Order: sequence, then structure tokens, then C-alpha cells
Amino acid sequence: MLKPWKTRILQANLVAQTLIVFTGAVVRVTSSGLGCPTWPECVAGSITPTSAQTQAWHKYVEFGNRLLTFVLVAVAIATIFAMRNERSSLRKLSWGSLVGIFAQAILGGISVLTHLNPLVVAAHFLLSIGLITVARILLWRSHESSDEPRRLAVHPMVALGVRLHTVLALVIILVGTLVTGTGPHAGDSADITRLPFDPQMISWLHADIVVLFIGLTIGLYIALRATQAPTRAIRGAVEVLGVSALQGLIGYSQYFLNLPWALVALHVLGACLLWIVSLGLRLSIYVRD
Repeated sequence: MLKPWKTRILQANLVAQTLIVFTGAVVRVTSSGLGCPTWPECVAGSITPTSAQTQAWHKYVEFGNRLLTFVLVAVAIATIFAMRNERSSLRKLSWGSLVGIFAQAILGGISVLTHLNPLVVAAHFLLSIGLITVARILLWRSHESSDEPRRLAVHPMVALGVRLHTVLALVIILVGTLVTGTGPHAGDSADITRLPFDPQMISWLHADIVVLFIGLTIGLYIALRATQAPTRAIRGAVEVLGVSALQGLIGYSQYFLNLPWALVALHVLGACLLWIVSLGLRLSIYVRD
């Protein structure tokens, strides 16, 4: 078992990777995506915002999000330090966070230089999901005592359902980026390129997949209980159901309220939380001897 301070650092890493997505969403939905129109400088000749910039507060929102990258780097370095004497698999995962942050910074710069192209913005978000995945797996693996081969702790058919469940969660996130790239929150002015989908149709497709996901989660919960699966797997299904219900409420509310920016930002945060608990369910069906 890890020392408590090491576990807290790994938890902080996961929280930081999630919150940077939320603040990035705030940048987009408040039309602050080009508050700093150049990269890596905020404006030509200055790393920080200047009084010559015409934006009232958008430049500070965007610059603030950029500054948070340094917090992420500090937490990632602390994670590497905490794992330095642990087993090889944990050390490798800890380095993955730091490498991913620099890749994310570069992709963020590309999104600015491409004038917030929706596909680049989507890739920027999906890379964050990858970093959240690394942080979640690292935290989970840190509670395991060895790197011995995994074996199933649930019925094979239930395990198949859980694997499908994870894929479906990822599909929801992918389609969600298409909804975002089609909708009105372009990140800056209204003339920014949007994806050529019908907003209502792509939103309904997203909602239909979510309904399928919730139905599968309910089925898995029943199957896990019926097959006397480990308590942690059953708890994982309950966590997914809870987050799904909250995320569905936010999603439908933002749709019928004409996409207020605060709800959109919360929905992005909810997507991250849904992925975290879905990963938890997937990891919970295995044990190591």
C-alpha cells in the first residue's frame, strides 16, 4: 500500500486533469477562445495580456486557463516524484501524465492558430480524456500490490457487457464532441467554422446513445447482483448510474433552455466524471493474485 501522501498526490493529479477540462470549457462557452490570439504568446510581443487588446475580460479568461497548465505540470512532477521508488508500471504511468501535458499544450496552440477549428478543438478535448484515463488507471493501480496478470472477478458474459459499456461511454464522448462542434458555442465570434451537421439531429443521436448506455448500465447492475460479483463492481455500476442521471438532467436542461453557457460547461465536466466512473467499473471486474 502507498503512503497516504502519495495517494493524495495521485488524487490531486486526477482532479487537476479533470478541472483543466472544465476551465477549458468555460473559455469556450464564454467566447474567450481567442482572448489570447497568438501562441505561445498571448499577443504578439507579450506573454501576458496587454491593455492594447480590445477584449474586456476574455483575454484574462483565456490567459488564466493557460496559466493552469503550470499547475498541471507541477502536479505531474509531484506525481513522478511520488512514484520514483514504486514498481515500474506506476513509474511509467506517472511519466505519461507529464508527456501528455506538453502534447496538450502544443495541440492547444494549434487550435488557436487554426482559429478554433472544431475538429482540432475536439482532438484537444479527447487528449484530455486520455490524460484523465492515465491518471485514473494510475490511481487504481497504486492500490494493487503487484503487476501479476489480471483475472476476471465476474462472470465472463458480464465482463463482455462491461467491455461494451466502456466502448459505449467513449462513443458518447466522441459524439458529444460533434454536438459541441456543431452548436453555437464556437469559442469566439460567430463566424468560426462549425461542423456541417444538423444541430437537432446530432443532439438527438447523442441522447439516444446515452439512453442505450443507461439501459446497459441498469442491466449490468442487475447481472452483477445476480451473479454475486464483488462489491466494488456493484458499487461501480451504481456510481455510473448516479453520474448518468445527473448528466442526463443537465443535458436535457441545457437543450431545452437554449444552451446557457454555465450548463454547457457543467455538462463537459459531467462527461469527464462519467468517463472516470465508467473506467472505475471496467477496472473493478479484474483482480490480481
